[in-house]
Amino acid sequence: MTAVTDQDHDHGHTEPAEDGAAESVPEEAEASGASSDEEEAVEPEEAEEAEDEHARVDDATSGADSGAPWGDGLIARRVTETAGEQQPAPVVESRASAPQTATTLAYDGALRSRLDALRELVGLSRTRLDSRTLAEAGRVLDEAAARRRLSGQHTVVAIAGATGSGKSQLFNALAGVTISETGVRRPTTAAPIACSWSDGAASLIDRLGIPPRLRRRPAQHTDAEGQLRGLVLVDLPDHDSAAVAHREQVDRVLDLVDAVIWVVDPEKYADAVLHERYLRPMAGHAEVMFVVLNQIDRLPGEATEQVLDDLRRLLDEDGIALGEYGEPGATVLALSALTGDGVGELREALGQFVSERGAAARRISADIDAAAWGLRPVYATSRRTGLSEEARDEFAARLADAVGATAAGEAAERAWLRNANRACGTPWLRLWRWYQDRREPPTGRLPLRAQADEEATARQRVEQAVRTVAERASGGLPAPWAQAVREAAVRGSQGLPEALDDLAARAGLPPGRPPRPGWWPAAVLVQASMTLLQVVGGLWLVGQIVGVMAPNLGVPVLLMVAGIVGGPLVEWSCRMAARGPARRYGMEAERRLREAAAGCGRARVLDPVAAELLRYREVREQYGRVTGVGVG
Repeated sequence: MTAVTDQDHDHGHTEPAEDGAAESVPEEAEASGASSDEEEAVEPEEAEEAEDEHARVDDATSGADSGAPWGDGLIARRVTETAGEQQPAPVVESRASAPQTATTLAYDGALRSRLDALRELVGLSRTRLDSRTLAEAGRVLDEAAARRRLSGQHTVVAIAGATGSGKSQLFNALAGVTISETGVRRPTTAAPIACSWSDGAASLIDRLGIPPRLRRRPAQHTDAEGQLRGLVLVDLPDHDSAAVAHREQVDRVLDLVDAVIWVVDPEKYADAVLHERYLRPMAGHAEVMFVVLNQIDRLPGEATEQVLDDLRRLLDEDGIALGEYGEPGATVLALSALTGDGVGELREALGQFVSERGAAARRISADIDAAAWGLRPVYATSRRTGLSEEARDEFAARLADAVGATAAGEAAERAWLRNANRACGTPWLRLWRWYQDRREPPTGRLPLRAQADEEATARQRVEQAVRTVAERASGGLPAPWAQAVREAAVRGSQGLPEALDDLAARAGLPPGRPPRPGWWPAAVLVQASMTLLQVVGGLWLVGQIVGVMAPNLGVPVLLMVAGIVGGPLVEWSCRMAARGPARRYGMEAERRLREAAAGCGRARVLDPVAAELLRYREVREQYGRVTGVGVG
């Protein structure tokens, strides 16, 4: 069998190595460009292109190529199928070949709707949540958009595992040719290697950051190629490698592939690092996950089934659904990459998995689920949220008390009664009140917190009212949105006491006297008649005393008594009649001031708070669309 590199395809030939032997090429020789058969076959232009491609791989890959004793020269092996016969090289695509016509990935309506909702959710939340909270959701959106632009006819599957699990051996067994170096030295795989079973996958592999010199094709077997057509298999470095760069490469590629095959061995299948760092966090990705127990040739008798049962138990504890009895979930298999036992079953399962062409969409859907679960604490709540009418009314009442609406209404009532008494009172009482008014003239306006202590008390009442309504509005909200509601209330409260003072002054009584009812002129006329009777009776008596008029005490005394008694009686009657209008006038003044205070508080505090609550309801609805369920 012959493994063909991109460089081999560009030159149209392959170079067989010795049959069954794995030639060892020191990495130092590979770095110098003089020892590897593969690099000898590369033209200067192509070598420069490969170097540029390799430069796009992260620093971890570069460090593995230059510093580790297991370089790419050891990975790029070529072997022949027989000692005397060379199999024709399969065609490998490159950027220099014909344009690709691979169909891009298309998401179905449900997944597209979830992505749109997640995008809207992130957009609405950027001003309320920090970038770290939204980072994973943004990454999922970016990766979904990037994957959608690439081939939908290919499925990228990574083979991951711990040191010594035999993942590279399984990679070679599936490819039917030695591609990835195996050996007792650890780590053997220093950089990801890709093997594509069909054309059109170059862009997908570019996205993984795998340079052309680490891209291979499987052995040319018609049945195998047809069974796995569309598969792009990636061999990863050890996830528990001592080299940090290797672990970083594993984490990077695992975020980009459509599915993953986890390879475990009988000794390390219960490794805490594997379960706690990878399997448990990826429990929601069970539908795009294979868990393979390798090296079963080392297990005696029924030990394989026992280990498999224990492995299934651990996966169940990790929250990973197992795809048994036709249910969706992870596929668990046992095999031996060394002897080939069980490899055919894995190849068949992979073939069916790839032929469905749904792995990429399922991976994106699982990523959305994981991102949504991570965002649940900042969006979901089990309590009823919002500001009740009772809380709004209480806030308005507190502001009205702060501006003294009740006292203002009482003052307006007293002012109306005072004017009624002036209009309908006896002349002597009116003269006395005129004298009092000159000593202490009334302002004709509402007495609104003139003193400093009253102003301080009113300010404290306003601040307390704002704090109370903010706590009521933010109750039950997730922490970021509760904080946003409180901040909106605090911003609105700035300058609120001064605004209330101004509104109270403008909502007070107009200058001058209160309006008079229609019966006032009649009452004034009657009171004037009573006064006239007193004057006439008094003058009549004076005339009799000085001898101008004939003596007759009865009539003048009767006139004077009628005026003296009738005047206070008219005044008392007017006072009784004025109570109702005065009370209504005071209530109207109180209502105007309460409405003015409520309107000011609504515009400055309640409306901004309501806007934040509306924004939260919008993001909660979008979050419900993302998850596909209600969020409380």
